[in-house]
Amino acid sequence: MIKRILSFTIFLLLASRLGAEPLRITITEGVIEPLPFAAPAFTAENSGGQHYAEKISQLVAQDLSGTGLFREIPQQAHISRITSFASPVQFSDWKAVNAQALIVGAVSTSLNGKINVKFRVFDVFAGQELGQGLKFSGNADGWRRIGHKVADVIYSRLTGESGYFDSRLVFVSEIGRKGARKKRLAIMDYDGANVQYLTDSSSIVLAPRFSPSGDRILFTSYETGFPQIYVLDIASVRRRSLQNSSGIMTFAPRFAPDGNSVVYSLERGGNSDIYLLNLSSGKNRRLTRSPAIETGPSFSPDGLQIVFESDRSGSQQLYVMSASGGAPKRISFGQGHYATPVWSPRGDMIAFTKQNKGRFHIGVMRLDGSEERLLTASFLDEGPTWSPNGRVIIFTRETQGANGTSRLYSVDLSGRNLRTVPTPDGASDAAWSPLGR
Repeated sequence: MIKRILSFTIFLLLASRLGAEPLRITITEGVIEPLPFAAPAFTAENSGGQHYAEKISQLVAQDLSGTGLFREIPQQAHISRITSFASPVQFSDWKAVNAQALIVGAVSTSLNGKINVKFRVFDVFAGQELGQGLKFSGNADGWRRIGHKVADVIYSRLTGESGYFDSRLVFVSEIGRKGARKKRLAIMDYDGANVQYLTDSSSIVLAPRFSPSGDRILFTSYETGFPQIYVLDIASVRRRSLQNSSGIMTFAPRFAPDGNSVVYSLERGGNSDIYLLNLSSGKNRRLTRSPAIETGPSFSPDGLQIVFESDRSGSQQLYVMSASGGAPKRISFGQGHYATPVWSPRGDMIAFTKQNKGRFHIGVMRLDGSEERLLTASFLDEGPTWSPNGRVIIFTRETQGANGTSRLYSVDLSGRNLRTVPTPDGASDAAWSPLGR
């Protein structure tokens, strides 16, 4: 039977209990309690490390707890105290507080201003270390990123899958009332820290999307009075237009997985089709030829297929076609209208926005349209984007009324663990970066 990753079961395989492999969370079906873990404050190995030790250990615990798969045991409940990175672990004390995983770390600083973080992860019931201890180093102002890297490794050791904490979000920051909102591009860490604004609010911006390498962003701007695609270099914040002809509306761009081309929508005479732009040659290739409105293209991870939305059947539905064009295949057949499809980084699912009976939903389905599952429901939910490991979706939720606001939310593939993503102001249309930014 096909494994349903849309709902989570946590099987705890404890070597001390089963005589098999070490502690591991396997995500399959159903839901049980999150795995309890202990993360004592990391020890400071010199005076410079004191400023960062507790902050980094707290960030690691927040990353893990935020997934909904893990539950931190409060430090006031700890019996043992970790005073040295090399001290033997008193596993009986951690068993007594029901910790199944233990995280131990230490922080020091170097004369060149670098922070050094080393850590170990233990299976408490088996009384053994999971993998080998690791060390990360970086600049002092990048301590948060070091903490996210540590959490990614721990998440991977406990689940067998890659993490998503060392990643960023690009989004549209919004201020003002509905109908008169000022919008600008912003970028931040996945958890809302280190916000940086990439454009001003002099013109409307939409649909920012990361390049596969995470160093560039595609977006649509109304700076010239009609939608036009730009590409922005994140490091320099320099941008350039991809528009070849004036007066032609282009929008909804996404990079191909190799980063060498861009798929997008182009509108002529009230009709929009899907096009492919080679970034090196500047040549365009038309992929769809229909009197219908076709937009929202998204590549499969292998670059061989494209999913998009079209009303060629009389209502807004989802279609998949070859990346070279050709006859598309309809994959959505439920009641209502489907939009904004996005292929999972894992290649196994497609996320989408659905409107039905006056409600909006974020949903997922298999590549053939089977096993459709709606994860959210509200007055207006739209614009899903996948975490780098394909386990979490961030989307925009807008509240009703003249004073309604747009905010970013995250939800896991079970439809559980719904959380607000912190942003300084209103926010919409987020895109998740690849892992490692």
